[in-house]
Amino acid sequence: MSEAMRTEGRLAEQVRDKADADTETAQSVGVPVASRWSARLRNAGIPVIGFLVILLFWQLLTSGLVSESTIVTAFQPRNAFRELIGFFVSGVIYSHIFASLERIGLGLALAVAIGVPIGIVIGHYRTAERASSLAFQFLRMISPLSWMPIAIIAFGVGNNPVIFLIAIAAVWPMIINTAHGVSSLDQRWIRAARTLGANEWKLVRMVILPAVVPDMLTGLRLAVGLAWVVLVPAEMLGVSDGLGYYILDTRDRFNYGELMAVILIIGVIGYALDQLIRLLRVHVSWDQGER
Repeated sequence: MSEAMRTEGRLAEQVRDKADADTETAQSVGVPVASRWSARLRNAGIPVIGFLVILLFWQLLTSGLVSESTIVTAFQPRNAFRELIGFFVSGVIYSHIFASLERIGLGLALAVAIGVPIGIVIGHYRTAERASSLAFQFLRMISPLSWMPIAIIAFGVGNNPVIFLIAIAAVWPMIINTAHGVSSLDQRWIRAARTLGANEWKLVRMVILPAVVPDMLTGLRLAVGLAWVVLVPAEMLGVSDGLGYYILDTRDRFNYGELMAVILIIGVIGYALDQLIRLLRVHVSWDQGER
Protein backbone atom coordinates (compact mmCIF):
# COMPACT_ATOMS: atom_id res chain seq x y z
CA MET A 1 0.00 0.00 0.00
CA SER A 2 2.79 2.44 0.89
CA GLU A 3 4.64 1.60 -2.36
CA ALA A 4 1.50 2.38 -4.36
CA MET A 5 1.13 5.71 -2.55
CA ARG A 6 4.76 6.59 -3.27
CA THR A 7 4.31 5.71 -6.94
CA GLU A 8 1.17 7.82 -7.12
CA GLY A 9 2.99 10.71 -5.47
CA ARG A 10 5.85 10.52 -7.99
CA LEU A 11 3.40 10.47 -10.89
CA ALA A 12 1.55 13.48 -9.48
CA GLU A 13 4.83 15.36 -9.06
CA GLN A 14 5.82 14.60 -12.66
CA VAL A 15 2.44 15.85 -13.86
CA ARG A 16 2.85 19.11 -11.87
CA ASP A 17 6.38 19.64 -13.23
CA LYS A 18 5.18 19.11 -16.79
CA ALA A 19 2.28 21.52 -16.25
CA ASP A 20 4.64 24.16 -14.85
CA ALA A 21 6.99 23.72 -17.79
CA ASP A 22 4.11 24.00 -20.26
CA THR A 23 2.90 27.17 -18.52
CA GLU A 24 6.36 28.77 -18.68
CA THR A 25 6.67 27.83 -22.35
CA ALA A 26 3.27 29.30 -23.12
CA GLN A 27 4.13 32.50 -21.29
CA SER A 28 7.46 32.87 -23.09
CA VAL A 29 5.80 32.22 -26.46
CA GLY A 30 2.93 34.57 -25.66
CA VAL A 31 5.24 37.53 -24.95
CA PRO A 32 6.78 38.93 -28.14
CA VAL A 33 10.59 38.91 -28.30
CA ALA A 34 10.60 42.62 -29.11
CA SER A 35 8.58 43.39 -25.99
CA ARG A 36 10.97 41.42 -23.78
CA TRP A 37 13.98 43.23 -25.20
CA SER A 38 12.19 46.56 -24.83
CA ALA A 39 11.52 45.84 -21.15
CA ARG A 40 15.15 44.87 -20.57
CA LEU A 41 16.45 47.99 -22.27
CA ARG A 42 14.03 50.12 -20.28
CA ASN A 43 15.13 48.56 -16.99
CA ALA A 44 18.78 49.06 -17.86
CA GLY A 45 18.31 52.51 -19.33
CA ILE A 46 16.58 54.18 -16.37
CA PRO A 47 19.63 53.94 -14.04
CA VAL A 48 21.87 55.19 -16.88
CA ILE A 49 19.60 58.18 -17.42
CA GLY A 50 19.68 58.94 -13.69
CA PHE A 51 23.48 58.82 -13.71
CA LEU A 52 23.65 61.12 -16.75
CA VAL A 53 21.35 63.61 -15.01
CA ILE A 54 23.68 63.70 -12.00
CA LEU A 55 26.67 64.11 -14.33
CA LEU A 56 24.95 67.00 -16.10
CA PHE A 57 24.10 68.63 -12.77
CA TRP A 58 27.76 68.26 -11.70
CA GLN A 59 28.92 69.88 -14.94
CA LEU A 60 26.51 72.80 -14.55
CA LEU A 61 27.61 73.48 -10.97
CA THR A 62 31.29 73.58 -11.91
CA SER A 63 31.11 75.15 -15.36
CA GLY A 64 31.29 78.74 -14.17
CA LEU A 65 27.56 79.47 -14.35
CA VAL A 66 27.22 79.38 -10.57
CA SER A 67 30.65 80.79 -9.75
CA GLU A 68 33.57 81.91 -11.87
CA SER A 69 36.10 80.89 -9.21
CA THR A 70 38.98 78.84 -10.58
CA ILE A 71 38.67 76.56 -7.55
CA VAL A 72 35.09 75.70 -8.49
CA THR A 73 35.91 75.05 -12.14
CA ALA A 74 38.78 72.78 -11.05
CA PHE A 75 36.15 70.28 -9.86
CA GLN A 76 34.74 69.81 -13.37
CA PRO A 77 33.96 66.22 -14.46
CA ARG A 78 36.48 66.30 -17.31
CA ASN A 79 39.29 66.95 -14.83
CA ALA A 80 38.12 64.16 -12.56
CA PHE A 81 37.81 61.61 -15.36
CA ARG A 82 41.18 62.62 -16.81
CA GLU A 83 42.84 62.06 -13.43
CA LEU A 84 40.88 58.83 -12.97
CA ILE A 85 42.34 57.42 -16.17
CA GLY A 86 45.78 58.60 -15.09
CA PHE A 87 45.41 56.78 -11.77
CA PHE A 88 44.90 53.40 -13.39
CA VAL A 89 47.45 53.93 -16.14
CA SER A 90 50.19 54.88 -13.66
CA GLY A 91 49.00 52.39 -11.02
CA VAL A 92 49.47 54.92 -8.22
CA ILE A 93 46.00 54.31 -6.78
CA TYR A 94 46.17 50.52 -6.43
CA SER A 95 48.14 50.46 -3.18
CA HIS A 96 45.68 52.90 -1.61
CA ILE A 97 42.67 50.83 -2.72
CA PHE A 98 44.19 47.64 -1.35
CA ALA A 99 45.07 49.32 1.97
CA SER A 100 41.50 50.58 2.41
CA LEU A 101 39.98 47.22 1.47
CA GLU A 102 42.27 45.45 3.93
CA ARG A 103 41.15 47.73 6.77
CA ILE A 104 37.51 47.31 5.78
CA GLY A 105 37.91 43.53 5.71
CA LEU A 106 39.58 43.36 9.12
CA GLY A 107 37.07 45.75 10.69
CA LEU A 108 34.10 43.85 9.30
CA ALA A 109 35.57 40.51 10.35
CA LEU A 110 35.93 41.84 13.89
CA ALA A 111 32.36 43.18 13.82
CA VAL A 112 31.00 39.83 12.62
CA ALA A 113 33.03 37.88 15.20
CA ILE A 114 31.62 40.06 17.99
CA GLY A 115 28.16 40.89 16.66
CA VAL A 116 26.91 37.48 15.57
CA PRO A 117 27.43 35.67 18.93
CA ILE A 118 25.97 38.60 20.86
CA GLY A 119 23.01 38.77 18.47
CA ILE A 120 22.33 35.05 18.89
CA VAL A 121 22.43 35.33 22.68
CA ILE A 122 20.11 38.32 22.97
CA GLY A 123 17.78 36.95 20.28
CA HIS A 124 17.56 33.50 21.84
CA TYR A 125 17.34 34.46 25.51
CA ARG A 126 14.70 37.04 26.42
CA THR A 127 16.42 37.82 29.72
CA ALA A 128 19.63 38.74 27.88
CA GLU A 129 17.65 40.93 25.49
CA ARG A 130 15.95 42.81 28.32
CA ALA A 131 19.20 43.19 30.25
CA SER A 132 21.17 44.58 27.28
CA SER A 133 18.51 46.62 25.47
CA LEU A 134 19.07 49.94 27.26
CA ALA A 135 22.88 49.76 27.14
CA PHE A 136 23.01 48.75 23.48
CA GLN A 137 20.51 51.39 22.36
CA PHE A 138 22.56 54.01 24.21
CA LEU A 139 25.92 52.91 22.78
CA ARG A 140 24.79 52.53 19.19
CA MET A 141 23.51 56.12 19.14
CA ILE A 142 27.04 57.42 19.74
CA SER A 143 28.70 58.43 16.49
CA PRO A 144 31.61 56.10 15.67
CA LEU A 145 33.74 59.15 14.91
CA SER A 146 33.27 60.27 18.53
CA TRP A 147 35.59 57.42 19.49
CA MET A 148 38.50 58.87 17.48
CA PRO A 149 40.40 60.41 20.43
CA ILE A 150 39.91 57.26 22.50
CA ALA A 151 41.06 55.11 19.58
CA ILE A 152 44.27 57.11 19.22
CA ILE A 153 44.95 57.03 22.97
CA ALA A 154 44.30 53.29 23.18
CA PHE A 155 45.93 52.12 19.94
CA GLY A 156 48.23 54.94 18.85
CA VAL A 157 48.45 55.85 15.17
CA GLY A 158 48.38 53.41 12.30
CA ASN A 159 45.99 50.67 11.23
CA ASN A 160 44.68 49.65 14.66
CA PRO A 161 42.58 52.75 15.44
CA VAL A 162 41.12 52.69 11.92
CA ILE A 163 40.11 49.04 12.27
CA PHE A 164 38.64 49.78 15.70
CA LEU A 165 36.48 52.61 14.36
CA ILE A 166 35.26 50.50 11.44
CA ALA A 167 34.40 47.63 13.79
CA ILE A 168 32.55 49.83 16.26
CA ALA A 169 30.48 51.28 13.41
CA ALA A 170 29.72 47.90 11.84
CA VAL A 171 29.02 45.83 14.95
CA TRP A 172 25.56 47.27 15.70
CA PRO A 173 23.87 46.23 12.43
CA MET A 174 25.31 42.75 12.92
CA ILE A 175 23.95 42.51 16.48
CA ILE A 176 20.51 43.93 15.70
CA ASN A 177 19.84 41.94 12.51
CA THR A 178 21.16 38.68 13.93
CA ALA A 179 19.04 39.10 17.06
CA HIS A 180 16.00 39.90 14.94
CA GLY A 181 16.52 36.79 12.85
CA VAL A 182 16.88 34.56 15.92
CA SER A 183 13.84 36.00 17.68
CA SER A 184 11.75 35.57 14.51
CA LEU A 185 12.50 31.85 14.17
CA ASP A 186 9.58 29.45 14.18
CA GLN A 187 9.64 28.02 17.69
CA ARG A 188 8.50 24.67 16.34
CA TRP A 189 11.97 24.24 14.87
CA ILE A 190 13.51 24.83 18.28
CA ARG A 191 11.14 22.42 20.00
CA ALA A 192 11.67 19.76 17.35
CA ALA A 193 15.45 19.98 17.68
CA ARG A 194 15.26 19.70 21.46
CA THR A 195 12.87 16.77 21.18
CA LEU A 196 15.43 15.01 19.01
CA GLY A 197 18.03 15.49 21.72
CA ALA A 198 19.94 18.56 20.51
CA ASN A 199 21.87 20.43 23.18
CA GLU A 200 22.35 24.21 23.08
CA TRP A 201 25.50 24.04 20.93
CA LYS A 202 23.90 21.74 18.34
CA LEU A 203 20.76 23.87 18.40
CA VAL A 204 22.79 26.97 17.53
CA ARG A 205 25.03 25.24 14.98
CA MET A 206 22.43 23.14 13.16
CA VAL A 207 19.21 25.15 13.47
CA ILE A 208 19.72 28.78 14.45
CA LEU A 209 22.80 29.71 12.40
CA PRO A 210 21.58 28.28 9.06
CA ALA A 211 18.17 29.88 9.55
CA VAL A 212 19.47 33.39 10.28
CA VAL A 213 22.10 33.59 7.52
CA PRO A 214 19.85 35.89 5.39
CA ASP A 215 19.38 38.24 8.37
CA MET A 216 23.11 38.20 9.06
CA LEU A 217 23.81 39.16 5.44
CA THR A 218 21.30 41.99 5.70
CA GLY A 219 23.20 43.20 8.75
CA LEU A 220 26.48 42.82 6.86
CA ARG A 221 25.13 44.91 4.00
CA LEU A 222 24.20 47.70 6.40
CA ALA A 223 27.53 47.28 8.18
CA VAL A 224 29.48 47.69 4.94
CA GLY A 225 27.66 50.96 4.23
CA LEU A 226 28.49 52.35 7.67
CA ALA A 227 32.06 51.05 7.58
CA TRP A 228 32.72 52.56 4.17
CA VAL A 229 31.45 55.95 5.39
CA VAL A 230 33.63 55.81 8.52
CA LEU A 231 36.70 54.62 6.61
CA VAL A 232 37.55 57.94 4.94
CA PRO A 233 37.71 60.14 8.07
CA ALA A 234 39.28 57.26 10.02
CA GLU A 235 42.14 57.10 7.50
CA MET A 236 42.94 60.71 8.36
CA LEU A 237 44.32 59.59 11.74
CA GLY A 238 47.96 59.35 10.74
CA VAL A 239 48.14 56.47 8.26
CA SER A 240 50.29 56.90 5.17
CA ASP A 241 48.07 55.13 2.62
CA GLY A 242 44.42 54.48 1.86
CA LEU A 243 41.73 56.39 0.02
CA GLY A 244 40.98 58.66 2.97
CA TYR A 245 44.66 59.54 3.27
CA TYR A 246 44.86 60.22 -0.46
CA ILE A 247 41.97 62.68 -0.26
CA LEU A 248 43.92 64.68 2.32
CA ASP A 249 47.02 64.47 0.14
CA THR A 250 45.21 65.81 -2.94
CA ARG A 251 43.71 68.61 -0.87
CA ASP A 252 47.13 69.64 0.43
CA ARG A 253 48.47 69.63 -3.14
CA PHE A 254 45.45 71.64 -4.38
CA ASN A 255 44.82 68.99 -7.04
CA TYR A 256 41.04 69.04 -7.03
CA GLY A 257 40.72 66.90 -10.14
CA GLU A 258 42.49 64.06 -8.34
CA LEU A 259 40.34 64.68 -5.26
CA MET A 260 37.15 64.19 -7.25
CA ALA A 261 38.64 61.13 -8.95
CA VAL A 262 39.29 59.54 -5.54
CA ILE A 263 35.72 60.35 -4.50
CA LEU A 264 34.46 58.57 -7.63
CA ILE A 265 36.59 55.52 -6.81
CA ILE A 266 35.20 55.45 -3.26
CA GLY A 267 31.65 55.55 -4.61
CA VAL A 268 32.25 52.81 -7.19
CA ILE A 269 33.92 50.44 -4.72
CA GLY A 270 31.24 51.04 -2.09
CA TYR A 271 28.50 50.39 -4.63
CA ALA A 272 30.22 47.20 -5.82
CA LEU A 273 30.54 45.87 -2.27
CA ASP A 274 26.88 46.61 -1.56
CA GLN A 275 25.71 44.88 -4.73
CA LEU A 276 27.90 41.85 -4.05
CA ILE A 277 26.38 41.33 -0.61
CA ARG A 278 22.88 42.00 -1.96
CA LEU A 279 23.29 39.27 -4.59
CA LEU A 280 24.64 36.89 -1.97
CA ARG A 281 21.69 37.75 0.27
CA VAL A 282 19.22 36.95 -2.50
CA HIS A 283 21.03 33.69 -3.29
CA VAL A 284 20.81 32.32 0.25
CA SER A 285 17.37 33.71 1.05
CA TRP A 286 14.78 31.25 2.30
CA ASP A 287 12.05 33.49 0.89
CA GLN A 288 11.52 32.48 -2.74
CA GLY A 289 9.81 35.80 -3.38
CA GLU A 290 13.16 37.57 -2.98
CA ARG A 291 14.85 35.50 -5.70
